[in-house]
Amino acid sequence: MNTYYTCIGLLFLLLIILGVLVTVGRGKFDTLIGHSPDPEDTLHKWVRAHSNTAEFAPALMVIIYILSLSPQPSWVWWFVVLVTGCRYLFAAGILLPKTMDKPNPMRFIGACGTYLFGLGLCLAIFQQAANA
Repeated sequence: MNTYYTCIGLLFLLLIILGVLVTVGRGKFDTLIGHSPDPEDTLHKWVRAHSNTAEFAPALMVIIYILSLSPQPSWVWWFVVLVTGCRYLFAAGILLPKTMDKPNPMRFIGACGTYLFGLGLCLAIFQQAANA
């Protein structure tokens, strides 16, 4: 099994599941456009989880794919796995708590991990470019 492609698939799966959740939620809550700004509103949480995933997942998928095209140091493999896990953790940190207006360890770790491991993957791309 190719871990790089599996992580790309998992990121896309997260994006699709959250998109379906928002679509179903719009019907369920009879809200075709927008959402309540209330941090406890279910649709608001679903929309935020989906939109944040839509901001990060496509770029991560592209970077992971590019890195998959040539041999990489083992740390890159770990960063790919960890950044994927962090995206799931971040989404859970938005969806599971009662409200989004309080600090949440899942959301914090997911965001920090996305930044840290994403920057690491960025460095791996630069390293690959320098060696090409």
